[in-house]
Amino acid sequence: MPQNPIATWHELVESRSANGLDALIAEDAVFHSPVVHTPQVGKAITVQYLTAALKVFATDDFSYVRQLKDENNAVLEFELELDGIQINGVDMIQWNDAGKITEFKVMLRPLKAVNVIHQKMGAMLQAR
Repeated sequence: MPQNPIATWHELVESRSANGLDALIAEDAVFHSPVVHTPQVGKAITVQYLTAALKVFATDDFSYVRQLKDENNAVLEFELELDGIQINGVDMIQWNDAGKITEFKVMLRPLKAVNVIHQKMGAMLQAR
């Protein structure tokens, strides 16, 4: 029986842990960053970005406020405050029939949010 990728993703976010992320992502996954203009292709880079995102976004203030879902797609709207900036965004997630995430796209607003996330994610990715 395939895993429920959205339930698993929520568990990872709640636990603030990337443990289990590798099993959730498909080999041919594509990650779309709000600050990198080209898609990041492959499981390794997708896991790397999502691991960094779990560390940067995982604050006590982070919460998903809306979820739209069909058979193989979900849009999860989130809110958080980071460095005094109110951030609103969406995670657009697609998965295959095996329950593995094949595409993960993050969109953010306002522009100040994009700038602060760019700075923090850049630092996190460089540290790895």
